[in-house]
Amino acid sequence: MADIFQILIKSAIVDNVVFIQYLAICPFIGMTSETDKAFGMGVATSFVILLATAVTWPIYKLIMIPLHLEFLQTLIFILVIASLVQLVEFFLKKSIPTLYKSMGVYLALITTNCAVLGVTINCISKNYNYGQSLVYALGSAIGFIISMVVMSGVRSRLKTAKVPKAFQGTPILYVAASLLSLAFLGFKGLI
Repeated sequence: MADIFQILIKSAIVDNVVFIQYLAICPFIGMTSETDKAFGMGVATSFVILLATAVTWPIYKLIMIPLHLEFLQTLIFILVIASLVQLVEFFLKKSIPTLYKSMGVYLALITTNCAVLGVTINCISKNYNYGQSLVYALGSAIGFIISMVVMSGVRSRLKTAKVPKAFQGTPILYVAASLLSLAFLGFKGLI
């Protein structure tokens, strides 16, 4: 049980998918202008991360290894992720059309979101069993949501801040992101 809790905390905070592993920077910058959008994107991506891990781990362990097809890992994982994103897109279009419209092109970009692919590959490379992989994916998903919401909060504060002219716009976003990354780096010794 302690091992599971460690994997959860480590994947969410200590090895945060955005602030420590530097994955998913495109939606991190593109979708954090408003907290609602950031949270919605975080939840949609988290759902895909969990589903992708639940599907790719058995495919890899039960099909690809016995058939010696490990070299196709990235290709097959991307195909699985693309299929799952289509499912999420269809679900959001039918059930939450306002969120679907607000996400725009970023919803389709979940397919190429390196956090989703990174988490699935990390589960294999860390040699986690199925349960540990799902916990790792859940922690990574929680970490992704945390990073999206925290950055949206920082961006809302930046709207009213007096930012020097040279740093206005995108430069201050990268400065803020780097400071957040440094703050999360402080958790490295936690586990």
